[in-house]
Amino acid sequence: MSVKDVLRKSFLENYSASNYDVVDIAIALTLALLLGILIYLVYRRFYAGVIFSKSFAITLIGMCVLTCMVTLAISSNVVISLGMVGALSIVRFRTAIKDPLDLLYLFWAITTGITSGAGMYILTLVSAVIMIIMIAIFYSRVSNNKIYVAVIHYEGVETGDEVLRAFGKKKYHVKSKTMKGNTTELAVEVNVKGDDLYFEEKIQKIDKVKDITIIQYNGEYNA
Repeated sequence: MSVKDVLRKSFLENYSASNYDVVDIAIALTLALLLGILIYLVYRRFYAGVIFSKSFAITLIGMCVLTCMVTLAISSNVVISLGMVGALSIVRFRTAIKDPLDLLYLFWAITTGITSGAGMYILTLVSAVIMIIMIAIFYSRVSNNKIYVAVIHYEGVETGDEVLRAFGKKKYHVKSKTMKGNTTELAVEVNVKGDDLYFEEKIQKIDKVKDITIIQYNGEYNA
C-alpha cells in the first residue's frame, strides 16, 4: 500500500467517523460557558473606561463557547479542520478595539475556548485564577489615581501664577494656554488621588478667575 493510499484511507476514516463522546463535549462546552460568564463578570467589575459596552462583554461569553466548538470540531476530524482553516482565513474583523485592555479580555476568552475544547481543563482553570489575581492587583494600584483636565479662564498674568500655586503638591502639567484679549484659557492635567479636588475651591476663590471646568479622562491621548 502506497503512502497516498494510506493518507486517503485516513482521510476517509476520519470523514466517516462519528464516534463523538457526548459527555466530553458537554463538559467542554459547559466549562467554556461558565468561564465565559466569569470573564464577563471580571470585565464588568474592573472596567475603567467611560462607557461600558455590554455588547462587547456578551461577545466574550460567545467567543469562549464558539472557540471551544471550533476546537472540538477540528480535533475530531481532519477534513473538518482543513475546511475550518480555509473558512476562517477569509473572515475579516473590522471592529476597532479602542481600549488595549479589551484585547486582553478578548484573547483570554479565545484561549479559554481553545483549552476547554482541547480538554486542558486544569490549564484553563489555573490560567483563569492567575488572570483574575493579576487584574485585581494592578487594578487596585491604579484605581485610586485619576487624571483630570482643569480648564480655567482668568484675567491677568499674576492670576495665572496664583492658579498654578493652588494645585499645591499635586502632580500637574500645563497642556495648553490660549490668550484671547484680556482673557486667558489654561488647560492643566492633574493627577488626583481618589476624589480629592480641593484645588477647585481654591482656584474659584482667586480674584479675576472667571470659571473652572474639571474633565476626567484616562490619560491615554494627547489634548
